[in-house]
Amino acid sequence: MLSVFALFHLNLAFSSIEEEDRGRVIDRCYWPLLRLADRLGAPLALEATVFTLDEIAARDPAWIAELRRLMALGRVEFVGSGQGQVIGPLVPASVLEANLGLGQAGYRRHLGGTPELALVNEQAVSAGLVEPYAAAGFEAILTDFDGTACHHPEWSRALRYLPQRAQGTEGSIELVWLSALAFQRVQRFVHGECDLADLLDFVARHKGTTPRALALYGNDAEVFDYRPGRFTTEAKLAGRSEWDRLEEAFRAILALPDVRFVRPSDVRGLRTEPGAGQVLTLGTPACPVPVKKQHKYNITRWAVTGRDDLALNSACWRHLRTLEADPQRRDWRTAPEAWTRLLAFWASDARTHITERRWRRLRAAIAEEVAPPAPALAAPHLQRLHLAPEADGRFLTLQTDAARVRLNLRRGLAIDRLWLDPAQNAAPVGTLAHGYYEDIGLAADWYTGTVVYDMPLRPKLTDLVPVTPSLFRDGATGALEVSARIDTPLGPIDKVLRLEADRPELKCRLTMNWEEWPHGSLRLGNITLVPHAFDPETLFYRTHLGGRAPETFLLKDETVEHGAPVSFLVSATTGLGMTDGTVELGDAQTIVRVTTDMAVSALLGLITHRPVDGTFFCRLALSAMELDETRRAEETHHGPRDFAFAISA
Repeated sequence: MLSVFALFHLNLAFSSIEEEDRGRVIDRCYWPLLRLADRLGAPLALEATVFTLDEIAARDPAWIAELRRLMALGRVEFVGSGQGQVIGPLVPASVLEANLGLGQAGYRRHLGGTPELALVNEQAVSAGLVEPYAAAGFEAILTDFDGTACHHPEWSRALRYLPQRAQGTEGSIELVWLSALAFQRVQRFVHGECDLADLLDFVARHKGTTPRALALYGNDAEVFDYRPGRFTTEAKLAGRSEWDRLEEAFRAILALPDVRFVRPSDVRGLRTEPGAGQVLTLGTPACPVPVKKQHKYNITRWAVTGRDDLALNSACWRHLRTLEADPQRRDWRTAPEAWTRLLAFWASDARTHITERRWRRLRAAIAEEVAPPAPALAAPHLQRLHLAPEADGRFLTLQTDAARVRLNLRRGLAIDRLWLDPAQNAAPVGTLAHGYYEDIGLAADWYTGTVVYDMPLRPKLTDLVPVTPSLFRDGATGALEVSARIDTPLGPIDKVLRLEADRPELKCRLTMNWEEWPHGSLRLGNITLVPHAFDPETLFYRTHLGGRAPETFLLKDETVEHGAPVSFLVSATTGLGMTDGTVELGDAQTIVRVTTDMAVSALLGLITHRPVDGTFFCRLALSAMELDETRRAEETHHGPRDFAFAISA
């Protein structure tokens, strides 16, 4: 027997929908969905954020009443998600917990109870999400099998047909699979791009000799009888209702032998079948945050693309710090309105195809409520020192009681070596010169502490130019500070490096004094590990991806290319949300910690790792900007921007 289910995602915050068109979406998409559920004779499922339910209740309260009636009759199962559509692996744990907690409160208000299943927002999943979802009262989560399994060649494809368990940082949670391949096939039929026989053949091929379940549909409701207008390639609306075509498909599938419609929660009843209940680690070193659909649809689209994701996410971090510093508002339970506004600012739809009018309103709301970035302040006790480069004039070495760094004066203060313990012989971080590797694919100078801006059809911009810096000592702390201005075709870059005296830490502050921010990929830091300082057998990276506890990814024998382009249009494959602002790189003995001030610039981590002839190549880039189809360079903030990160032991 093949059990199939259909889950419809309802989202009135959909990026391409104007606010005044939301009533039309309710009429053309949401009411037909309930009518279909009422007459199909088989259960359907739907999911919506509390924001969407609030909007529906304000415009058409009868729809909420009808939903509750159909739920009571067992014709509709409601699946939760949260107060808003917030990408869990890109926000701090406190924000994720607020989104789920406020969501459950909203579901009780609208529906009289809370759902047992949750659809992971945008199906962007990490191990760190497991504990918050379980703590919020969810018994199982739903996410995409196809977008996850493609990173696990060791998995049997039969895993997709049974409930499994998703491994968290401490425990696990039950997992029900959705299928991007299946929902796209259904959508193609409804849009007239394939015929019914093709769809039925697709469904029949998933039948087996043992009980199985298949998510027949798990996507947007707004794509039927309505076009959000994101793409010129969207199918045109025809004369016949697409909801009628969907009903035709569902009835034909119901008529197939040994096929039945079930609720998503019914799939959990298969947990005793052989092969069910396996505890699976969904993320991998190469893809720590699996996302639904094809690789072009990845975590970067909500982090560093869009109209100006970087500025938006940085503003959200500043607002979060303001709330957490206020005793009256630091807890979402006692200040739900303030946290609901923060979640609205952090919603995924503000970061993709948001319309121009909604973008202007959002920016105005943020400007009214969120403090602007704090200016970079010079230390008050700086004393100018005589600059003493090495004899050949190439390098400048700075040393305090806690650390030592050698800077390349001919390459824009690139870090040639950074010792995070003055007694260390082998510096863990630095530059690997051309010829370090015999592999021709790595035949380059791999600098640390640099700026690299790749722009389509334009020369690459870097800061690798000769500089004449200024050197200072902080009279209060003993820290050493070196600064330089670097001219580039887009304008000057002001770079300040500060070597602390009381702890092993090198801070870097960059100010890009640019008026133009073209399309491109802007990566900072490019922190490169010196291989002979580490054990490749125990090498790892560690970071937070939405949870309270960090996630660790072992790198032995792994090829990791987070910053590799997917296509000419999509410049990166995945990334690290660094939801506590930190990434650690290290082995069993040595750890290098890279920290960024997310309230200054909410950067995305990109790991590169390749095994090379018994050793390895490994570096971390901090991405400020990437390319995909949502990118709108004309909307990006013009004028200077600050970036701040630190390297420490």
